[in-house]
Amino acid sequence: MKKTNFAEMPCPIARSLERVGEWWSILILRDAYYGMTRFDEFEKSLGIAPNMLTRRLNGLVEGGLMERRPYQTKPVRYEYVLTERGRDFRPVMLALLTWGNKHFAPEGLAIFLADERDGHMVEPILTDPLTGDAITSEHHVVRAGPAASERMRQRMALSAERRAAARVAKQGAQA
Repeated sequence: MKKTNFAEMPCPIARSLERVGEWWSILILRDAYYGMTRFDEFEKSLGIAPNMLTRRLNGLVEGGLMERRPYQTKPVRYEYVLTERGRDFRPVMLALLTWGNKHFAPEGLAIFLADERDGHMVEPILTDPLTGDAITSEHHVVRAGPAASERMRQRMALSAERRAAARVAKQGAQA
């Protein structure tokens, strides 16, 4: 079965999934944030088959999230380090961590984000850098940009219609 290629789709979410949408890739990035760089470190941490790890690391390198650097010459051995693009994925990873802790950790927190200065638990939020306001579904919407396809514009129009209908229903319920 042929895998669908999302790289050329106009949606930034689809394009992002092309680079990191496979779960092993996200777990490799997680371990890279923890400081792992070497093939054997990733293999041991993840319990992943070497051929699968090779494919996923190659995909992350091709996607520009990691780069291969030689750290030994005889024999040649490489480490895998995060690029700027890979480091920029960290807020997404932290959002997954927070979401997973909230919804899928009935036994309690295994790990959490903490302020290194005093150790208190931190929950990341998206904020508007212009106003400092938290991004919420009540006040912020996704809109079609100049490069949006007609299909994407239709999705955004449907979303706007549904939001308007929900506002009317909410106002009716409050009256």
